[in-house]
Amino acid sequence: MFDPPFAGWTAWALTTGEAGMRTQARGLASAVAGHVEEKVVRLAPLWRRAPARTPFLLRGLAPGSDALEPPWPDLVVTCGRRAAAVGLALKARSHGLIKLVHVQDPQTSPRGFDMVVAMPHDRVSGPNVLRVATALHDVRPGRLAAAARLWAPRFADLPRPYVGVLLGGSTAKVEFGIEEAHRLQEGLTRLRARTGGALLIVPSRRTPEAVARYFEVVARMDQGVWVWPGEGDNPYLGVLALADRLVVTADSISMVSEALATEAPVEIFLPPLGGRHARFVRGLVERGLARPFDGELATSNTRPAVDATAEAAHAVRELLSLERVRRKWKPVSPPDAL
Repeated sequence: MFDPPFAGWTAWALTTGEAGMRTQARGLASAVAGHVEEKVVRLAPLWRRAPARTPFLLRGLAPGSDALEPPWPDLVVTCGRRAAAVGLALKARSHGLIKLVHVQDPQTSPRGFDMVVAMPHDRVSGPNVLRVATALHDVRPGRLAAAARLWAPRFADLPRPYVGVLLGGSTAKVEFGIEEAHRLQEGLTRLRARTGGALLIVPSRRTPEAVARYFEVVARMDQGVWVWPGEGDNPYLGVLALADRLVVTADSISMVSEALATEAPVEIFLPPLGGRHARFVRGLVERGLARPFDGELATSNTRPAVDATAEAAHAVRELLSLERVRRKWKPVSPPDAL
């Protein structure tokens, strides 16, 4: 069950602007505090490789960064290596008045943070590290319900069951090109033949244009395939809410995590990824939360929705509650000796 945020707390979600990092920081901050401000900052080029605990790091903020000035919030949630460094500098500037929580591996010692929220594939450990199964996000049940009401009429002419397909993009080491798109489509064609339902395909901003155009051609040839053209209302939440089965490309840990926030079976299309992505997917498969996508009509892996954000928010609320009690408690002075 997801506890509501506490109206009396304030928070900043601090990142360097990347969409996936903003989603995680904003998702946790919004689950804890009643008033949340997003802060997007960037470091000037000469400061970007500075160690995390560099003195006067806040002087290195590039023009256009959001202001980081008092009054200080109760909580700052950071995500990303550079945001972690800015968060540590901000905590020092506030003389410890803020609680600093970082999401993912900060790539520095976790001791400077009040809490680090990390997934199993993040190589960070310590007494203040909370392990969660998936990435954090702001896909709440209420948002899914609203999206379902909005998009159900738009998809009403398509046959059920719906297979939602969430497309990511290339990584630094693995390209997601036409060859991979063709292999994915072959599996989707087999699955559609077995279910008789429709494919709802949603490219992301990271999807190569050639791949998006490839699936648009497929949709023009098959009335049971619907592809978002990248213009108009984004159907992403609607597809999450309405899909009877979800197929997600493995390059996006955030999209896989958001798919798992629903109760639909989740299958992951696996190009030859390595490193943290492969460790993340392998852990989900081992725990029975997802399966590799092969186009076969597998038995539904019925499971409850996975909401790591709620788990992390509960831990952060406890942290803030203890701090509030500590600040209000004043020891009673012993009586003067007679």
